[in-house]
Amino acid sequence: MDGVTRSRVLLVEDDHELTAMLAEVLTDEGYELDAAADGQRALHLGLTRGYDVLVLDRGLPAIEGLDVLTRLRSKGVVTPALVLSALGNPADRVAGLDAGAEDYLPKPFDLDELLARLRALRRRHLDSARTVPLPGGVLDLDARLARIGEQRAVRLSERECAVLGLLASRPTRVFSRSDLLLLVFDTAESDVIVDTYVHYLRRKLGRRIIDTVRGRGYQLGRGG
Repeated sequence: MDGVTRSRVLLVEDDHELTAMLAEVLTDEGYELDAAADGQRALHLGLTRGYDVLVLDRGLPAIEGLDVLTRLRSKGVVTPALVLSALGNPADRVAGLDAGAEDYLPKPFDLDELLARLRALRRRHLDSARTVPLPGGVLDLDARLARIGEQRAVRLSERECAVLGLLASRPTRVFSRSDLLLLVFDTAESDVIVDTYVHYLRRKLGRRIIDTVRGRGYQLGRGG
């Protein structure tokens, strides 16, 4: 993978030796990786940073792995997830898939199989992530076009598309200005730039495309 297409992975595992081994392998494969050793840290990272794939164990300190996944899904996080667990009987796999995982790989596992499954999840994520729903329309991320209703198509700048795409990918979540600055902009910039791009999007697509949640930040709106 090159510097443009590097995929970001959140690895959630409390076995430090396994984490170190997987971190080395995944980094060598070209992934950018964050690691969390407990469910609370995993939940925080999953809600505040963007990832292409989640890999998580079940038996975690603080918050159990499937509970982490359920909470992320309830907040609108749709990042594909692979559960990597010693709990590998059919009932365990069904529980993982019902909790929102796209794949489930029992331990011990074959490393080449894990990498192949991650590549498959990433491909499916890219295919499904090219468009995201908007209130009354859809956002085409490749073309940077917001299509509102049957006839109105509005071209967005790269940053406008990134802001709106992030909000639309997690429509139930409120993003603080600091979150948006971290995930979309150069963090050296002032968070005032977030307000500027929200203004641009409202001017192009209507004021209700993005809601202001007083004291907290911004959320995808109901359209207008």
